[in-house]
Amino acid sequence: MTETLTSHPVRSPSAPPALGGLGLFTVLLAAALPLVDFFIVNVALPTMARDLHAGDAVLELVVAGYGLAYAVLLVPGGRLGDLFGRRRLFLGGMAAFGVTSLACGLAPSAGTLVAARVAQGAAAALMVPQVLATIQSATSGPRRARAMGLYGATAGLSMVAGQILGGVLVAADIAGSGWRAVFLVNVPVVVAGLFLAPRTVPETRSAHPEPVDGPGTALLAVSLLTPLAPLTEGRAAGWPLWTWLSLAAFPFAAWAFLAVERRADRLGRTPLVPPGLFALTSLRRGLVMIVPFSIGFSGFMFVIAVALQQGAGLGPVPAGLALVPMAAAFFAMSLAGPRLVARYGTRVVVVGAVTQGLGVAVLALTAWRVWPDLGPVALLPGAAIAGAGQALQLPVLMRVVLSEVPSARAGVGGGVLVTTQQSALALGVATLGTLFLSLTAHWGMRDALVATLLVQLAAVVLTGLLGLRLPRRTV
Repeated sequence: MTETLTSHPVRSPSAPPALGGLGLFTVLLAAALPLVDFFIVNVALPTMARDLHAGDAVLELVVAGYGLAYAVLLVPGGRLGDLFGRRRLFLGGMAAFGVTSLACGLAPSAGTLVAARVAQGAAAALMVPQVLATIQSATSGPRRARAMGLYGATAGLSMVAGQILGGVLVAADIAGSGWRAVFLVNVPVVVAGLFLAPRTVPETRSAHPEPVDGPGTALLAVSLLTPLAPLTEGRAAGWPLWTWLSLAAFPFAAWAFLAVERRADRLGRTPLVPPGLFALTSLRRGLVMIVPFSIGFSGFMFVIAVALQQGAGLGPVPAGLALVPMAAAFFAMSLAGPRLVARYGTRVVVVGAVTQGLGVAVLALTAWRVWPDLGPVALLPGAAIAGAGQALQLPVLMRVVLSEVPSARAGVGGGVLVTTQQSALALGVATLGTLFLSLTAHWGMRDALVATLLVQLAAVVLTGLLGLRLPRRTV
């Protein structure tokens, strides 16, 4: 099969549409936006609280409402792209993301902001699955490997860059916008994406489109909401009865979802998440690894933002700049990652986990010894080492997960991957964030930070051990 090297896709009877360089840039730009927005609010929360007179429970909803809507609707979003056309859903989701970002930036009250954030998460869920599905369907061979490597690098860098950008925008107070700039900055990016996408991104869809599974979609939503909602809101709300009832309902909701999906598959219907996908060893083992990685990553980002601002007394800019070494190391190592994988295979993931574990240990030791003088210089060694280790894991894991997924199911495969990642990111904030804030009240912030970093270190060790079970080579 011959692929064009230009940015404009070319169709031929014997070849699928090709995703060129400018088209890849466009879809990666869209993939970065929702991840940046998940983390960009961390350093803006104190300013939001003062401006909107919002309590902890409402502020957690600003983060959680977005993450929950995003996670719940990702798989249906992928299925809709398979059914109606991925570029069409991509454009619709991107336009909606721009409108909802504008609504967030102009929100007059905390309640309005929460509602706009939920809508923003839903828009992201329409847009992001189409990115992975388009890459899977419109690239092949070495070009697909490079594109997936760039996707993983973009995802990891976006999560760190979001927090840095948030600090800079809040401190800059552009035209008196304050925290609102962290949302308004999305609008010109979306406009650029809407201009580029129709010209550079090919339209693809499943050759045998499958209808949306209504019961499966509803049960998946319940299965994700029952643990994530109480874990996110429980501490701030004082752990009322509904939180415990919701947690107790989770195993039953998950069992019902699996039962409905298996029954639909047996009857020849189209389940939301085809059970056959999990027969793919690479997908199954890669997803299992993404969970502890993402929990530790998002938990760390939330905790370090709170510790640096409320404990070490840093402003939003120094708190954001403290993560620049992590972002720089991630970027540099992600460029070398594809060559290392080509030479050494997926054992690169294990090396990455060891490297990240060393970085987290250095961060914990630094926090123990120099607190409260925990500024960008003190954090530089540990943050840089951890960032380099993360870059050897996330891009490779994303490539592994989708390596065996057929193009006809690229949308649902991408949806499953991003749903798992997003749910784990939300779970990381809920669990490690709750642990840190609870320990702070009893042990003080320094000891709470060190303890939370050691819990993250355990998650890194688990990721490394699971990496030993990955297939040695991937396509």
